[in-house]
Amino acid sequence: MTDSKPVEFKKHTSIAIFGASGDLSKKKTFPALFGLFREGYLDASCKIIGFARSKLSDEDLRGKIEPFLKKPNGDKDSEKVKQFLQMVTYISGPYDESVGYEKLRKEFEDHEKSNKLEHPNRLFYLALPPSAFVAVCTQIKEVAYAKDGHNRVVVEKPFGHDLSSFRELQNDLAPLFAEDELFRIDHYLGKEMVKNLVLMRFGNTFLNAAWNKENIQNIQISFKEPFGTEGRGGYFDEIGIIRDVMQNHLLQILTLLTMERPVGFDAESIRDEKVRVLKAFAPIDYKDVLTGQYGPSEDGSKPGYLDDETVDPKSKCVTFAAIGFKIQNERWDGVPIVMRAGKALNEGKVEIRIQFKGVPSGVFNEQIAHNELVIRVQPDEAIYLKVNSKTPGLSTSSQVTELDLTYARRYKNFWIPEAYEALIKDVMNGDHSHFVRDDELDVSWKLFTPLLNHLEGPNAPTPETYAYGSRGPKNLVKFLEEHNYVFEDRNLYQWPVATPEMSENAPKM
Repeated sequence: MTDSKPVEFKKHTSIAIFGASGDLSKKKTFPALFGLFREGYLDASCKIIGFARSKLSDEDLRGKIEPFLKKPNGDKDSEKVKQFLQMVTYISGPYDESVGYEKLRKEFEDHEKSNKLEHPNRLFYLALPPSAFVAVCTQIKEVAYAKDGHNRVVVEKPFGHDLSSFRELQNDLAPLFAEDELFRIDHYLGKEMVKNLVLMRFGNTFLNAAWNKENIQNIQISFKEPFGTEGRGGYFDEIGIIRDVMQNHLLQILTLLTMERPVGFDAESIRDEKVRVLKAFAPIDYKDVLTGQYGPSEDGSKPGYLDDETVDPKSKCVTFAAIGFKIQNERWDGVPIVMRAGKALNEGKVEIRIQFKGVPSGVFNEQIAHNELVIRVQPDEAIYLKVNSKTPGLSTSSQVTELDLTYARRYKNFWIPEAYEALIKDVMNGDHSHFVRDDELDVSWKLFTPLLNHLEGPNAPTPETYAYGSRGPKNLVKFLEEHNYVFEDRNLYQWPVATPEMSENAPKM
């Protein structure tokens, strides 16, 4: 039975976590379920069953996940931890044989009979690599699927390696589950600032009116990590930074930034507009791409990517990329859009930066800085708008300041769910708004696959080397300037800006 109208999985829901003994489950999935339970969004009547190949007891699994269950209220939450762990049991079995799934079905049926459920709700969470998706989903459908109930299946990225592998995966999963039963989870869509984009854009007239080529000079989306592959280079070598965060996380942000107003704010209307704007993207120009690979730090304390013993010494794997995008529609035609991401950089952050066009010359006696809207996704969520204002006092000069919404200050007493908590709650509500649809993935892989083939083929270009801990390749500043980004004098503004101390030469009052 599929959900013609979403059914909320409030009580007595049966939840199976596949890959329960792995890092993703113990660090993200189980803690997210506990967060929902702690805050009252997951009822104690629900049953949670971990499933994996490892030979573990119920207590073994509970011991693995308990250290990762957050207790913001200290001892007050300790009792909730105990209650939650009693909801968790474990089944061991191979992923491609029915024996473990038959045990799982019996556990589900016993739970449902004891609660007298005619139409049970079952949630299957695959915290597994894509190579296991088809085998697990096949067994779920044949053995553990609730034929007279409601089923939801959550799969983790990556959803394929390129266009052909995604289509192969989709062709294997499509006969098993209806599209409204599948939830393809990209945890960036659960981040508070990303979920806020649609409301911020379309719920504020002054922003929506300026959200076009007449007012916006350029758009940047930046992803920066301050660490390298740290011994996992052999794994990363098969993926690279573009597959790791750009084709998925950052592209999701970009579609929400640039899509048209949906006809409604239901899940399908939003996803329709994301697909529509993706289809307006011009093919990526290989000449409009800057790639890099980190080398040792300037002081020699940090190794370069090729120093990792698990990496081919001749590897051309891209650990940094800046890509120019062009959207060929009435709203965005001619607006440069840059997506950049890299490892082993000078800081860790993810932010969106919208730079508006400059003030016409001649209006003021001095150069006026460009307005910028900055949305910091992580860390320290914030939205701030850089504006020009008269310097206080007798001065007639201007200064750059900000209209600042820093969440830690404004929402001190709010529980802001972590990404996985928010998304699992959406799954339980049957809300697909923040999950990726099959046709959206098809269009996104069409966009990126030619570039990936170019960068990984026999004649792949050699990425520019940049120092571990730097801002990235030396040509980055030139690349951004070529995309109309205007670098303002850093001495004039820093965020958050402090009240400037009075100069020694300033008049005393």
